[in-house]
Amino acid sequence: MKLDDVNLAIIRHLRDGRKPYSSIAADLGITENTVRARVNRMVKEGVLDIAGTVDPDHIPGHRTIIVGVKLATTRLMSKAEEFLDLRGVVKVHLVTGKYDVIFEAMLNDEFGLLEFYEQEFSKVMADVQNAETFVTIKSFNHHIPYVL
Repeated sequence: MKLDDVNLAIIRHLRDGRKPYSSIAADLGITENTVRARVNRMVKEGVLDIAGTVDPDHIPGHRTIIVGVKLATTRLMSKAEEFLDLRGVVKVHLVTGKYDVIFEAMLNDEFGLLEFYEQEFSKVMADVQNAETFVTIKSFNHHIPYVL
């Protein structure tokens, strides 16, 4: 899907996911039906997702980790999908540099770092050369879907 200026403007307005389509239409000088149709198409094609997100720093007992993984395989896409399927994982990135994959996971008091590695990460250890975990101390402008 090609994103034109109108689609990008709609996405900017939807930073506040509760903003009425009528307000967006008025601001952009287009009809509410046009906004609705474009949003529906962007959602259908996977360009846009409208969801409630949380800042884990504001939820007692919750924290995030970031894990960099070096792989011993070139099956990067399938390996990234394996990481995405793990409980707690909210984002996966294929990257250049020291690691092949970097992912972010949400943990809480009942599902902590030890449980994540024993119960989840252990499922995808095949082809993992090494992994480095970074525990987030403080995040800024960080909202993620609640997955636990």
